[in-house]
Amino acid sequence: MGRIVVDIMPKPEILDPQGKAILGALPRVGIDSFSAVRQGKRFELTTEGEVGQAELDAARKAAEELLSNPIIENVVRVEAVEE
Repeated sequence: MGRIVVDIMPKPEILDPQGKAILGALPRVGIDSFSAVRQGKRFELTTEGEVGQAELDAARKAAEELLSNPIIENVVRVEAVEE
C-alpha cells in the first residue's frame, strides 16, 4: 500500500479566524513563543499498490479540483510518504 499526503493552507491574504483563536489560546496553556498561527487541512490518500507518478498526478488533480477551494486556499504539498 502507498500513501500520499496533501496539505492545503489558506492563501496569505485570507483571514484565518481559527488560527487567530489558537494564537490567543496558547498563552492560557503556558505557550507564548509564537507570533502567528495559520490553520490548514491535511488529507491522506491510500493506494492499493505503490505510489507512482500517475497516483501523484491524480492526487494533485483531486487536491486542486475537489479537496481545496482555489479562491481562498493553496495546495502546498502533494507527496508520497513512507509507512
